[in-house]
Amino acid sequence: MKLLPVDVARTRMLGKIEALGQEDVPLAQAIGRVLAEDIAAARDQPPFRASAMDGWALRSADAPGALRIVGESAAGQGYAAALGPGEAVRIFTGAAVPAGADTVVIQEDAERQGETVSVPASAPGANVRPAGGDFRAGQPLLSRGERIDPWRLCLAASAGRAEVRVYARPRVALLGTGEEIVEAPGVPGPFQIYDSGAPALKAMVESWGGFATKAKPVRDDLDATIAALSAADADLIVTVGGASVGDHDLVRLAAEALGLTLEVASVNVRPGKPTFFGVLGDGRRLLGLPGNPASAFVCAELFLKPILAAYQGADLAPRLTSARVAEPLGANGPREHWMRARLDFDAGAVTVRPYRDQDSSLVTVFAAANALLRRPAGAPAAAPGDLVDVLPLSRG
Repeated sequence: MKLLPVDVARTRMLGKIEALGQEDVPLAQAIGRVLAEDIAAARDQPPFRASAMDGWALRSADAPGALRIVGESAAGQGYAAALGPGEAVRIFTGAAVPAGADTVVIQEDAERQGETVSVPASAPGANVRPAGGDFRAGQPLLSRGERIDPWRLCLAASAGRAEVRVYARPRVALLGTGEEIVEAPGVPGPFQIYDSGAPALKAMVESWGGFATKAKPVRDDLDATIAALSAADADLIVTVGGASVGDHDLVRLAAEALGLTLEVASVNVRPGKPTFFGVLGDGRRLLGLPGNPASAFVCAELFLKPILAAYQGADLAPRLTSARVAEPLGANGPREHWMRARLDFDAGAVTVRPYRDQDSSLVTVFAAANALLRRPAGAPAAAPGDLVDVLPLSRG
């Protein structure tokens, strides 16, 4: 089998993925969805000059001095008249600044005596938010391909949107394989383990915008594997385990029986070499991940996440950053190595330290890691302080 570099393998996979259809959803249900439209402002925000503080609206030419109080401007209920010479209006944060006023004196700096208020000097524009200070009518706010998070949802809401057009969620069928896998709360036999890969991948898929279904683990039987693949109603089937070429690795054989066209046979990566990708005869896409959790999770970050993004019209190729390695690293071998690591931020310095045990079966290490340290194929030894590529992981 030809080992493809990670970038080449990902490009081949994404070349077989097209964005799905679109739908309109209420804005409150759009978190995690990817925009299928551009959003522009319908009007200025704020649509009027607004006070940035509780205090007094007045003409700067009248300050300092004792001014006559003529009314009040509160949020949603402005002072309708224009302010005249020697007049002041009680104003609250977010309320409209009356016509004629050009400054706001904060309440702590003023002293009220009955129907007058004494104010110090105040510069024009002080504590006044200009109309359109956040954005102007017609200004682009959000773009097609951006994923809605709470902050972008807030921006869309401030533009007056009650619903948005988004891409459909890709349907992903997760299929764990192997005689050794048992679903909790079942009782594993002496040579079995609990299924940890598929449940975690289901959570990953859904956090990346997909809709995941998880089938029961399939035993090492060719007919059973073919039946499970045939029954998967999804845009993308993700298998966990059985991706290699051992006597009990049957996923590829089962997929070939269903007309598999192999696009990626294996990847020059550690961990995750057996990862493969192809298209079944009926058009469904198939991503085969290794059974060891670390291998599956690394390759989910490198391949599954970008595939799901492509289905949703977005670009989520891994975004690498740089950090200084905290300890010596030996020269890397012929496979690109993604090491589970700890990324730390201390007094402006960004350092990364790989965990010493990188065995691909260790779930505890992945649970502790908050980054993957990338070592290119054939990379020379690195000394403490050298810059290395790092992929931060989304951790709470």
